[in-house]
Amino acid sequence: MQVVVGRIRRAHGIRGDVAVEVRTDEPDRRFAVGNVLPTDPADRGPLTITASRFHSGLFVLSFAEVKDRTAAEELRGTWLVMDSADIGPTGDPDEFYDHELIGLSAVTVTGEPVGVVTDIRHHGQDLLVIAPGSTPGQGTEVLVPFVTAIVPEVDVPAGRLVIDPPPGLLDP
Repeated sequence: MQVVVGRIRRAHGIRGDVAVEVRTDEPDRRFAVGNVLPTDPADRGPLTITASRFHSGLFVLSFAEVKDRTAAEELRGTWLVMDSADIGPTGDPDEFYDHELIGLSAVTVTGEPVGVVTDIRHHGQDLLVIAPGSTPGQGTEVLVPFVTAIVPEVDVPAGRLVIDPPPGLLDP
């Protein structure tokens, strides 16, 4: 599974540098010199980082494959991605990456099946999107706040999470 680590916003200067909107908790690690990042769309990459610096709230990157401002402008809107297998565990037992949660089976504290996590929405708070049944598309999805009071147990190796829903949360 590909995960987004950044998005190229615009060209920066005349030498082919680009300003990048960061979408990772570890920008210094993900945008280190020498890293090769696949892109979405794929035909715009992969891109090899030759320089990286922080400037006015954005990372400014230089790529070996981009020699001038015109080439940098053509990358506007390109997503910088990496394979989720290359991202190690967080090290915190109460913290999860989205790709670890997607696909988990959801059950209530009494063991009643709820569905499968199909997405995570990051708005005012994190919401698990759960499709009923064992596969997506079998009915109306449910949005479950991803907080310990409602999701007391997440067991990634076992492929499931437990939900203790307040009354009405799972009603259609």
